[in-house]
Amino acid sequence: MLAKMFTDHPRAVHETYAEHFGVAARFGLSLIGAGIACLVHAVVPGVFVTRGSDTVCRLYSDMVEHRRHRLRLSDEESA
Repeated sequence: MLAKMFTDHPRAVHETYAEHFGVAARFGLSLIGAGIACLVHAVVPGVFVTRGSDTVCRLYSDMVEHRRHRLRLSDEESA
């Protein structure tokens, strides 16, 4: 059961554990950076005006493109 916690989700998104770790860690660090920028923006509204929304948009786009790429690879392997 413990092993499934490390393999089921990466497999479901067509990634190895290491690939998933890298993607998730990059997303997490990007969100932490954006969150800090948003907190600074809350105090000084003239700085980091679009950092939070820009980060969310970029990460969403990256996630969608990554998913499409993985699905194409999966379809090619199945054919």
